Amino acid sequence: MAAKKKAVKSTATARKKTVPKKKTVTKAAAKKTTAGKKAAPKKKVAAKKAVAKKAAVKKSPVKKAAPKKAAAKKSVARKAAAKKPVSARPARKKSSASQIGPVPGIASYKAAKGENYMNDQQITHFRNILQAWKQSLMEEVDRTVHHMQDDAANFPDPNDRATQESEFSMELRARDRERKLIKKIDESIRNLDSEDFGYCEACGVEIGVKRLEARPTATLCIDCKILDEIREKQMG
Repeated sequence: MAAKKKAVKSTATARKKTVPKKKTVTKAAAKKTTAGKKAAPKKKVAAKKAVAKKAAVKKSPVKKAAPKKAAAKKSVARKAAAKKPVSARPARKKSSASQIGPVPGIASYKAAKGENYMNDQQITHFRNILQAWKQSLMEEVDRTVHHMQDDAANFPDPNDRATQESEFSMELRARDRERKLIKKIDESIRNLDSEDFGYCEACGVEIGVKRLEARPTATLCIDCKILDEIREKQMG
């Protein structure tokens, strides 16, 4: 019996040795573990919030939105300017005296109701136009003569001489056309004196005040002038 008791005691002591002892956890260690467990979820939540903020910043960039708003405002302003009526724009000031044909500074003739064609007022109006036109052409001729006398020089470079000669030849051609035009103006003034001015030489119809103001040396009406141009094209 004693031997059995000793064997039981020895097996009990062996079991006690094999069974690990439970670790004693102090209060400070327990607080640290609980604090760590509580801090871990907070860190995860903070990390998730930071990732969400970065994603939101990437999705809605503030810097790129500003130029788009400026471009949109400009497009709206352009559309509003295009939709404005033409009457809203400032009107140009009309000159008191418009240019009649080649003569500047002479106002257009305003015929009264029932006024006779080629009366004294119309004759004086066209006489002033013809004389002013002739005076301007004569002044241009004098200017060309003085220009050729003053600028004429014997350049040593043949290219310079060639350019000067070409300029002088062009001016002389223009003055020759104006010389022929001065003859037509003198003829029109003679027709004014003989009361033949303003009537078509081919059919005798009135040429018209507006056509004579545009071309004071006209001797044909519009219909006869069109036929004359057609004949010239066929013959040429």
